[in-house]
Amino acid sequence: MSSPSLYPENERPVEAWCDLHNVHVRLADGREVITPLWWYPSLYAATPAQRNNIELMLAGVHWPDVDEDLSIRGMLAGWKYPQAKAPEKAA
Repeated sequence: MSSPSLYPENERPVEAWCDLHNVHVRLADGREVITPLWWYPSLYAATPAQRNNIELMLAGVHWPDVDEDLSIRGMLAGWKYPQAKAPEKAA
């Protein structure tokens, strides 16, 4: 009897990028996960160059310039930093 993989192949990131408002991650099965940039304060505060210096991991994405890691499972589950505030509410 085999057990399910800890990191399902279909959830492996194959491409990632940030625009001015969102984090985008394309998965091995073709899905694109999009989450608001403001969910991750360190990424939101980073420069565009820092946001787009991205390393793909087996089950997530790493931003070395800001020492930030996001898991694909967390993005799919809608996890955000507890202190994250939408830009219109931050003031």
